[in-house]
Amino acid sequence: MQKVTSPHIHARRKTAIIMWIVVLSLLPAAFFGIYNFGLNSFFIILVSVLVAVITELVINKLKKERITIADGSAALTGLLLGLCMSPRVPMWIPAVGSFVAIAIAKHAFGGLGHNIFNPALVGRAFLIAAWPIIMNSWVAPVPFGSPAWLHSYDAVTSATPLGIEKIQGHAVLLDKYPMIHSSLFFGNTGGTIGEVSAFLLLIGGLFMIITEIIDWRIPLGYIGTVALGAFALGKDPLFYLLAGGLFLGAFFMATDYVTSPLTRNGRWIFAVCCGILTIVMRLFAGMPEGVMYSILIMNAFVPLIDRFIRPKRFGT
Repeated sequence: MQKVTSPHIHARRKTAIIMWIVVLSLLPAAFFGIYNFGLNSFFIILVSVLVAVITELVINKLKKERITIADGSAALTGLLLGLCMSPRVPMWIPAVGSFVAIAIAKHAFGGLGHNIFNPALVGRAFLIAAWPIIMNSWVAPVPFGSPAWLHSYDAVTSATPLGIEKIQGHAVLLDKYPMIHSSLFFGNTGGTIGEVSAFLLLIGGLFMIITEIIDWRIPLGYIGTVALGAFALGKDPLFYLLAGGLFLGAFFMATDYVTSPLTRNGRWIFAVCCGILTIVMRLFAGMPEGVMYSILIMNAFVPLIDRFIRPKRFGT
């Protein structure tokens, strides 16, 4: 008789299907970022994805293992990293970031399924540490209806809404963006290529929840904690939800299968802690944003969470 070993429950969806559905969910935000900031954004995303896929292919060849570029994980990492870029970075920046994300954050730990930290966030953290001025150089979006998005244009320097609010105050923010909530929701603000349209990120995130690609507990716990934290500290909760990379991080990065907890209770703990760290960093640290570091910090605690938060064994 054939011996059956765990796991006994198998999902019908393969890794490749899951990865490409996530990529599909990100495309509306990606296309809007290209429209919003100009054609240079397209080339940044393209370089990021191509270098990620090529790096994956080369490492597969060097390790003499099965070619894994078809599973979509490398393409997804490159896409996420490209969406986390300022629209005005030079092309070598996403190339270096994608190489670090795939070669170091992913394959140095053993490849897909073995990495401790989210590869795209590691790539971005490396770039911010190495070239902070380039990575924090922001531009204003192209006005709606302008044909300038078809071309590379001379962008107007503009800080992100979180940066303006933190450094210059909420009054200056409202002076620059009188309808700040609608501007953030629909994407007419400065920021990274993929984070500015909360509406399209929300659509993509809800699509993944409905199709059961991600667990709703992590984005709900993360976003809810940030909202409650902002309200408790006397800040505008809606502004802190819509501004920055919260939706991109909560739906597309914190939910990464490999770097998030296995259990439902563990995911609640992970999400709430990410939210607490984000609001603390935004309000009390020197940086206006905190999503990237909050997720990376909590990635390090996932093995500990999985160790102590375990479901009861059947029959006990």
